[in-house]
Amino acid sequence: MKEMYPKNGRVILHVDMNSFYASVEMAYDPTLKGKPLAIAGNVEERRGIIVTCSYEARKFGVKTTMPLWEAKKLCPQLIVKSPNFERYRAASIGMFEILRQYTDFVEPVSIDEGYLDISESFEFGSPIEIAESIQKRVLEQLDLPCSIGIAPNKFLAKMASDMKKPMGITILRKRDIPTVLWPLNTNEMHGVGKKTAEKLKTIGIFTIGELAKGNEIQLKTLLGINGVRIKERANGIDIRPVDPESIEEFKSIGNSTTLPRDVSNQHELFRVLESLAETVSVRLKRKNVLATTLSITIRYKDRKTITRSKKLPNPVNHKEDIATFAKQLFLKSWNGDSVRLLGITGNDLVDHEHAYKQLDLFSYEKDAKKEPLLKTLSSLREKYGKDIVENAGSHKIDPSHNIGTGTSFNKDFLRTFPHKNNEED
Repeated sequence: MKEMYPKNGRVILHVDMNSFYASVEMAYDPTLKGKPLAIAGNVEERRGIIVTCSYEARKFGVKTTMPLWEAKKLCPQLIVKSPNFERYRAASIGMFEILRQYTDFVEPVSIDEGYLDISESFEFGSPIEIAESIQKRVLEQLDLPCSIGIAPNKFLAKMASDMKKPMGITILRKRDIPTVLWPLNTNEMHGVGKKTAEKLKTIGIFTIGELAKGNEIQLKTLLGINGVRIKERANGIDIRPVDPESIEEFKSIGNSTTLPRDVSNQHELFRVLESLAETVSVRLKRKNVLATTLSITIRYKDRKTITRSKKLPNPVNHKEDIATFAKQLFLKSWNGDSVRLLGITGNDLVDHEHAYKQLDLFSYEKDAKKEPLLKTLSSLREKYGKDIVENAGSHKIDPSHNIGTGTSFNKDFLRTFPHKNNEED
């Protein structure tokens, strides 16, 4: 199968969930399938805005960002629901869990899309076979549709995934660029918004092909460094790596592990949570961010999976804090049955310098005293490995725990997820 992959180039997939919020609601309530459905803010008010809508609603002309009153005028039978972001986050975790079965190089771009570098994943089949497998598993296990683009870089993969929706798989090679991409208008190009497209028109550039052949000095004068960048993209040039640590719009960093056996011993499960907290802490600090919400994922031996979240009183990125909150959340959520997978995710991330911590004087002084020591420990672990310094009384986790492996979420987790998260207060 290795001969199906380029010897020097890369193979990148872009997985894009179709009408994600609406699709999750349909997975949760199958009676909504085949009906015009919209997710909107301020459902009770006429001035509410459509966040997303089903393809059945789009046939009536309903669009994202359209006022609710206008959407109902176009489609009187439109079913409108308020967003359930905890439910969508749970579905997103399930989707990325599936993607990570094929490669460690998975980069979340937002809650409903991500890149995979499968250049070394030939053991799972050809690129098209992997794409078909992902699409099938996401549909069967989560009851959610997705489109996938296959290309030699991230830009082309993103363009490819947009070409066939819903449930499409598109291959876009560099040799296809002149016939497939260049005839398109610039506003159809990923990375070029309406304002940029209007600016390009002032110098006579209307299509991606004209942009590809544009004068670099003129483009740089008009758009700065972005002018050079989008010309490169128009020519199919994009050297950006797939970065598993990227937090861009997704705003979450997490880690999960499939246990080598079913475990029901609370002490042992707590040790696993501590190990996960250590990894999440290192990743948060590497990105210089803190989590304001914490989520845990529990998959039982029967594959029933639940995800629970808690809004934290203060932003955190220290192992001890993450472990403490994760254990509290686990105890409130665990039904006592044997567990096969545990995961911890820090959500709603904020930059360290912008994190506002509301603490009393005692808590502030205690944190301030610990900070130099914690920074030293963090530096040592970054340089020499996480085991170079151990806290007194700490326990090592069985090294056979495989991070990011195991079976993926089953759509049943949607049934177990509450309509309203009661862990928020």
